[in-house]
Amino acid sequence: ASFFGAVAPGNPVVDRFEAELRDVLGFLRRLGGAGEGKQQHNLHRHGANTLFNIWIKYKPRLPEWYYNEKLLKVGDSLAQIKEYKLALLQCYGRYLQQFISVNLDVMTDDVHQFKSTFFPHGFRDKKAALTFHALQERNVCIYQMICISDRNLQNQESLQTCFNVLSSIRLIMQVALPQENLCWLIYNGTVQIYTICRHLMMIGQSAKVLEYLLWASICMESSIPLLSVHYLTWRATLYTAVSQCYFDCQDSIHGEIFARRGLIKIDELKQLEVISSSLENSETNKIFREATVKMSIMIFKRAVYEPRRKQKTDFRPKLRVSLKETQNLSWPRTTTEQLLTEMFDGVAAQFLAILEALSDSSRGVCHPAPPIPDEIEIREVIAELFFAGLEILSVNKFLFLLCLYAQVLLYILNCLFLNLFHLFYPPILLRRGSKRAARWGSGSQARSAYHGVSWFVFFSPKKSLKAQDDPTWKKAEMELKLLTLMQSLRFPRKCKRVFSVSESNTKEATMPDGPEKKQTFMSEWGSLKHGEPSHDLITLATTLFSCVSTSKQNIQPDEEILVDVIMFLWQKCKSGLQQIQMSGNDYLKYIHKYKACQ
Repeated sequence: ASFFGAVAPGNPVVDRFEAELRDVLGFLRRLGGAGEGKQQHNLHRHGANTLFNIWIKYKPRLPEWYYNEKLLKVGDSLAQIKEYKLALLQCYGRYLQQFISVNLDVMTDDVHQFKSTFFPHGFRDKKAALTFHALQERNVCIYQMICISDRNLQNQESLQTCFNVLSSIRLIMQVALPQENLCWLIYNGTVQIYTICRHLMMIGQSAKVLEYLLWASICMESSIPLLSVHYLTWRATLYTAVSQCYFDCQDSIHGEIFARRGLIKIDELKQLEVISSSLENSETNKIFREATVKMSIMIFKRAVYEPRRKQKTDFRPKLRVSLKETQNLSWPRTTTEQLLTEMFDGVAAQFLAILEALSDSSRGVCHPAPPIPDEIEIREVIAELFFAGLEILSVNKFLFLLCLYAQVLLYILNCLFLNLFHLFYPPILLRRGSKRAARWGSGSQARSAYHGVSWFVFFSPKKSLKAQDDPTWKKAEMELKLLTLMQSLRFPRKCKRVFSVSESNTKEATMPDGPEKKQTFMSEWGSLKHGEPSHDLITLATTLFSCVSTSKQNIQPDEEILVDVIMFLWQKCKSGLQQIQMSGNDYLKYIHKYKACQ
């Protein structure tokens, strides 16, 4: 290429090289949306071979610096179209081959070896930035390939690979941290660590990812350029994730301590901002307010329970006030509502705090159980939290809920079910005066009430639900329908009311107490007689089959709920199936009996 002049557009070698790269990238981009099949696989292999031949063909014809830059740029383009394997092998891996030929996964803790291998000429070398970029993107590609092949990380090797990637990212950050000009590398590293750790937290690996989230938080504090207000929202998110890890590990004390530490750091930055700037900035105030609310919610998560727990040395009976007696009083009516008023300004933050305080990663939605520890004082706090949440919803008259419910309900339900609700706070909900929390969390409170066995709360939010054509609403509608059918089977005596959702309306019917009376459950599947569990089981199974087989993929219920319902049905039907199997040809009488009941 140098024979024809400068390595720039207009050079025939460079132009031809750029044209061939554009052709192969365009081919792979079009191929990505063409589906799967043997023919598509062959075409993809052809594209990979073409890219391989281009690198081999032009390596001796181009300057090293230009060739290396193109390797990484093409790798970034491939990663954008989700061709992670090609980007790893043909681009980032090819670039890193000039430094080392052994497996990079074994180099996860030796800083000196890492420096001498990849940065023999120091960090001021022109290649340093490219090398850091290649190392980081290599880890991203490995993680994305694991997600594609094993999304739920059920394979132990996949799990170990994720932790190897986390260790590699931490090593890169450790080397780059003293260099202020590499602050972008630190920031990108924290984003990557958070993304992987959030995935691992969803599958119960909070104890193992805690050290990596702590490292990411400390790195944000140690890099001077990242201490500005611009990065405060992200730093608060990392603080919240660390605090949640402590709560997941049943170490609520350290979770609250770390949240209070984060609150102190935020206040220190606020004081510095006041000193350095004489003019008030509304956007800056919003950033500080959102970060403060995040930390305060994690503090409230423990503070609402601990002061109410009965001390071992306290033998005097406490005067208890019935919630029904305080129903008509003005806010704040209970100790919990007083604490909410003291810690949070607006109803949005108060409602988010209630949802977070009610969430528990150790308990599934479809497994109702009392709180742990099962103390009277804890039950009182939980009841007061639900009481306060219902008050917030009733004050808003559900007008806000009807507007945005279909768009955001299930998203929050899934986050709450995984106890990762705090990691996804929309900023506008954290700002003072925002009333969108009401429309955002009604369904969340219903699910919390279900696994907390608070039936009066479970039914109350559903009065506000109106059927919508939005897929998100359809998905939430199916989940609530399954939960309703399951609660009537789990607690037939405790549940006095039944809730059914059809495609066009919402109905609630009263169930008689006496077993001799009949309750008709009108729905799209026909009528059911109260007192015959087999009919309820058939209805639940039919509903489950309808949700899975007749629904599109984007509106199917949450996978965890589906698995729980299937296991519940199997436990209920297992004994009957065993009797049919043991009875031999007599199984026909069961079929005739079922048809007679119809």
